Amino acid sequence: MQNSSIPLNINNLKQLISKNFFLVILISIPSAIVADYFRIPLAWMIGPMLAISIAALMGMKVVMPKLALSGILIILGLHIGNYIDQNLINQMVNWIWTTIIMFFYIIVSIFIVSKYLQKFSNYKEKTSIFSAAPGALGPLMILAEYEKSDLSQVATSHLIRLIIIITVFPFIIVNFASTEPLEIEKFNYLGQNHFNLIILLVGSIILILLFDKIKIPAALLSGTLVASGILQITDIASYKLPDESINFCLLILGASVGCRFAEKTIKEVAKNTIHSLVATFLLVILGLVAAYIATFFVNNNILTLVLSFCPGGIYEVAVIAIAFDLDPDFVSFHHIIRLLIILFIIPVILKLVDRKKI
Repeated sequence: MQNSSIPLNINNLKQLISKNFFLVILISIPSAIVADYFRIPLAWMIGPMLAISIAALMGMKVVMPKLALSGILIILGLHIGNYIDQNLINQMVNWIWTTIIMFFYIIVSIFIVSKYLQKFSNYKEKTSIFSAAPGALGPLMILAEYEKSDLSQVATSHLIRLIIIITVFPFIIVNFASTEPLEIEKFNYLGQNHFNLIILLVGSIILILLFDKIKIPAALLSGTLVASGILQITDIASYKLPDESINFCLLILGASVGCRFAEKTIKEVAKNTIHSLVATFLLVILGLVAAYIATFFVNNNILTLVLSFCPGGIYEVAVIAIAFDLDPDFVSFHHIIRLLIILFIIPVILKLVDRKKI
């Protein structure tokens, strides 16, 4: 039986050695090197993302294997798990306030952005609600299909927003803050107890399967970072992955965003671009307001809070937080909470819409 979190089957294994994936790597590596040469922030994600997006829209057959994505999400989880300690656990009691702020941010965002899309771009009501949600594209596409909404409009709105967030936020971090991308530290990786890595992987797989079974969003990432955190706090096992592995994660995540345009046409994307830009602007402004309000309740720096409330994908935002050392645990926690709230609130809103029509 195939598990949705760890897609280990023959077809997915074949994708790893397919010429379509080889084409993705062939395009991604040079584009990352070029972006890095021009000192573009997060070059190893932005370069492949833009290059693969263009290739996909030009009709090239590009594919991102599910196993490749699964692998890098586990790597991300292990990286984030290294930040978890007892001090962090003690701070989590204060996060209830930012969780409440997140709840109201999502409700207000969906209301304002969906009304804009209905009024100015003629989106149908349910389609506008799915398009306005700040994240959770995968689950929302399933719900949107069930509700017979326009899947093309929903997907394109989210993808354009994701590209804008990934492209713009690193420049903001670099140019408007003192934070710099993490330098590669000198660390004797070979001198570690490598059996600890096996323990971490086994613990991670157990929690991934459990989280997937009880429907916790982003089970691959959340299961790994929780397992890593528990094993590290209890001094059972800890392991530091090479910092260079972050570049690999950036490349795969960037390319995977580009691959999502494989079934889109330039005309289709262009049609939704302007309204998606405005919708993204509204979501970012509302996120900034939420981040500012959060400063009255927690001591995190404003940039970490802005990243926590930005309407980007959880995995892409998590890797940005790691790359710039912006409290990845705090950021990841709030994006997982955001997914849970969206998945809870959207069906409630849809029921209210249906009742209004009766």
